[in-house]
Amino acid sequence: MNHQKFRAAARAVAAAALLCWQALACVPARAQALGPYDRDSARAMLAAVRDDLRNNYYDPTLRGMKLDERFKEADERIKQAQTRDQLMIPIAQFLLALDDSHTVFLPPGRAARIEYGWRVQMVGERCFVTAVKPKSDAEAKLKPGDEVLAIDGFRPSRGTLWKMHYRYYALMPARAVRFSVQGPGEAQPREVSVESKIQMGQAVRQWEDIFMESLREEWGIYQDRSYESGADLFVWRMPTFMVEESHVDDMMAKARRHKTLVLDLRGNGGGLEDALVRLTGYFFDREVKIAERKGRKESKVVTAKSRGDKAFKGNLIVLVDSQSGSASEMFARVVQLEKRGTVIGDRTAGAVMTSKFYPRETGVGRVLYFGASITVADVLMTDGKSLEHVGVTPDEVLLPTGADLAARRDPVLARAAALAGVELTPEKAGTLFPVDWKK
Repeated sequence: MNHQKFRAAARAVAAAALLCWQALACVPARAQALGPYDRDSARAMLAAVRDDLRNNYYDPTLRGMKLDERFKEADERIKQAQTRDQLMIPIAQFLLALDDSHTVFLPPGRAARIEYGWRVQMVGERCFVTAVKPKSDAEAKLKPGDEVLAIDGFRPSRGTLWKMHYRYYALMPARAVRFSVQGPGEAQPREVSVESKIQMGQAVRQWEDIFMESLREEWGIYQDRSYESGADLFVWRMPTFMVEESHVDDMMAKARRHKTLVLDLRGNGGGLEDALVRLTGYFFDREVKIAERKGRKESKVVTAKSRGDKAFKGNLIVLVDSQSGSASEMFARVVQLEKRGTVIGDRTAGAVMTSKFYPRETGVGRVLYFGASITVADVLMTDGKSLEHVGVTPDEVLLPTGADLAARRDPVLARAAALAGVELTPEKAGTLFPVDWKK
């Protein structure tokens, strides 16, 4: 869970569209003339990523991947590339072929900030527009509740949506994105092209700035929020585990004053192991095993010590959705396995591994900084099973409809409140945690 800011955001935004690694080659790139050393730099990046994968991937067999064969194929495509974007595609494909949620290429940054103005998410097995930014081109052409049938010609799915966001935010930003959508009650789909807002900067911005900061600022995904209803209910909307232990302590001090805590982990893509351990310790009167991390050479058991008299003894309800990943999924599964509370919502992302970022650089004079997120350990829960590509199925599966999204209703939070004995209509629940777009 350390070094997971990249993956957490990638899944959180559920983080629209790479689709699958084959689709990369089908996406038209903007024409960018190649410099005299661009191709050599790309080949050096590919070689460095290959070495980091070979030396550090948790499975020395690379899941049966024929490394040298894949490398030669990628190298050949780099030789045939005609634009700078096309140089990056084979490197990205090289790692995506593993089908590993935490193993991804991080390309050199760009001197630009991209803003799309729309937010899409898988709900069950369907994809919906969940928010559009006011006064954007997206607001004029898309509506919350629109079902997304295709993005740039490809149908989104649970296995590909995060790759779409990776494509648009990290790999190949797009000046316009084509949607095929159908709103609630509409007889026919409509085709729209949504223009992006691109702000050029003076200096090259690194991958963390572009991929993380853009998501955070455009969608406000890191804003912690809460709601209280007397002594009966405390709702903590926890958007990330990228927080200090002291923050967990502060929020749990508030929660202890209430009979029921609704921990809303929807959209939470994970974060730091320390925060996960700290939070888990607040719900048990004994030491609890969370999971076992199985690396290439050694394994480590992750446990949480009880917070003693500071522990929360009330009712616990955990909300999850398709964007809940990594630490969020682990916490929800621990709650289920230990029978400590109730999990409500949608099946989670199924993105539970431990990765490490390996920074690299290439070039003389004009230095390019890049790297790769490499999975260094699998994560097995106490039932001996991995959540990777599986996720957590809630105790009570409850999905908002397109009509709910269009009307900004939140039936999931309303249901959680009802279990706590608090009357909270879906309409009211939908107003508690609105999307805060960057102004």
